[in-house]
Amino acid sequence: MPTPILDFDALAQAISGRMVLCMGDIMLDEFVYGEVSRISPEAPTPVITAQRSEIHIGGAGNVARNVASLGARCIFVGLVGEDDAGVRLKTALDELAAIESVLVCDPSRPTTRKVRFVSEHFSTHMLRADWEQAAPVSDEVETKLIEAILPQIARADLVLLSDYAKGVLTARVIRHTIDAARKLGKPVIVDPKSLNWAIYRGATLLTPNRKEFSEATRSRADTPQSIVDASEDVMRLADCEAILVTQGEHGMTLVPRGGEAVHVPAFPVKVRDVSGAGDTVAAALAVSLAAGADWDTALRMANAAAAVAVGKQGTASVSAAELRRKILPHASLAAEEKIVLDPAALDAQLAEWRNQGQRVGFTNGCFDILHPGHVKVLTAARAACDRLIVGLNSDASVRRLKGAERPVQDERARAEVLAALEAVDLIVIFEEDTPIDLIRRIKPGVLVKGGDYTREQVVGHEVVEQAGGVVVLVDILQGFSTTALVHRARGGGK
Repeated sequence: MPTPILDFDALAQAISGRMVLCMGDIMLDEFVYGEVSRISPEAPTPVITAQRSEIHIGGAGNVARNVASLGARCIFVGLVGEDDAGVRLKTALDELAAIESVLVCDPSRPTTRKVRFVSEHFSTHMLRADWEQAAPVSDEVETKLIEAILPQIARADLVLLSDYAKGVLTARVIRHTIDAARKLGKPVIVDPKSLNWAIYRGATLLTPNRKEFSEATRSRADTPQSIVDASEDVMRLADCEAILVTQGEHGMTLVPRGGEAVHVPAFPVKVRDVSGAGDTVAAALAVSLAAGADWDTALRMANAAAAVAVGKQGTASVSAAELRRKILPHASLAAEEKIVLDPAALDAQLAEWRNQGQRVGFTNGCFDILHPGHVKVLTAARAACDRLIVGLNSDASVRRLKGAERPVQDERARAEVLAALEAVDLIVIFEEDTPIDLIRRIKPGVLVKGGDYTREQVVGHEVVEQAGGVVVLVDILQGFSTTALVHRARGGGK
């Protein structure tokens, strides 16, 4: 099965018209940043001198905030107490135009509030103080929540349950929500906290972290394969279509029911704060699936969103622009470093990328006069991988293929023009008529050509597919041809 090309801009446009219904345990997150200057004389504990503080919408509210920041609209249903924290959360939600909040008030319990004291210099959490009542809501409040949720389902493209085990998502609330969503054909994502996954029966996707998955399945869950092995029975129990297990710095593993599992390594990133990273993953999955993305695309979106989130302080939201930069990262080398003439240098760069878990793609051509058709293929090729290598026919190779009057530009000039493109990470000039020897050396995970070829006509497709890679064919842009451009330039007319 070909790897889908992640056309981020088209997906972002589709996301902008979607509505996600999100519900769960909302909380007020407060971060107090300061410096640890001494040890308290009253007790052997550090004293943090506060310098600044921040307030964020946390818990399931942070999921809603990320849905909105990624470009979709969100209906949020949650529970607050009759207190100052509840008022502050309502005010904060009202300020977000893309979120419609439906907050049920329970005067008998406090609004969940968490205050974290963080060392500014080391970005280290020193202490967290919680105000909460982590118990199921009363029958009366439960009914109010159900009455608030059910009328909203028809308006949504997808339903998202963010369970923080604070009492909002009771078994009865969950059952009514999932049953109603399934009746209307709406996908349901659940970020679970209960170890009894039978209560989530009928959800489309469950998104536990590794610890939650291990406890729920009573498995080690320490490798992608062990996660796959433990998923079969639990997916049958939960009657879900897929399970996504997040594993922090070890990446994510998606196990679809009746399909092949997919594991993606985590992006190499400096972790500043993991608070709310799971919320960001759930939101990215929700907006992607709501927009019609497939599992692979949604997984790549979620993985990139998590990398952006952990690089920020506090309970952070991720914007569509930040996600785009992470999914389509800038070229790793300067233009003058992209042209590789030494095979040993090529091997060293490949080893570095693979050690980082990067997916290497390859395409090739003469690229004599660069035109929009070339740019489309190269951009689409880069969207199907993490790092793109371009095999460039040498001057002698072009003459054999195109005739004595070609190339118009010599190989160095053609390579320098390609190197200036952000989509291109490396250029390797080859002397042969085909790049088969180069493909065998590189062993790309993705092999890309224009759609004027069939899969069987793509040189190297057997080599790539035998190694577990895929061939991607990109629709060509009609009306552009180097041969036609050269003909016109030499006075040959249209």
